[in-house]
Amino acid sequence: MLFQEKLSARAIQSTPGVCGGNARIRNTRIPVWTLVSLHQQGADEAELLRNYPVLEDRDLENAWRYYDRHREEIDRIIVSHQTE
Repeated sequence: MLFQEKLSARAIQSTPGVCGGNARIRNTRIPVWTLVSLHQQGADEAELLRNYPVLEDRDLENAWRYYDRHREEIDRIIVSHQTE
């Protein structure tokens, strides 16, 4: 399990100046909060993969895993974008 967690940690990146420094899918500019928000609005995984063809199943798995561990952070970002 520890090995899987380390791989997942690399799959999600936070880089100052990229996507506002928010957590994003590895080597993309697709923020985790965007995927979570779309999923909460009813987009299923197949739709997300169609709309973001650079993503793979494991990217979504990593996004959901990140959200499970950082729910407060991601929810706060989603709310801040809804009020803009």
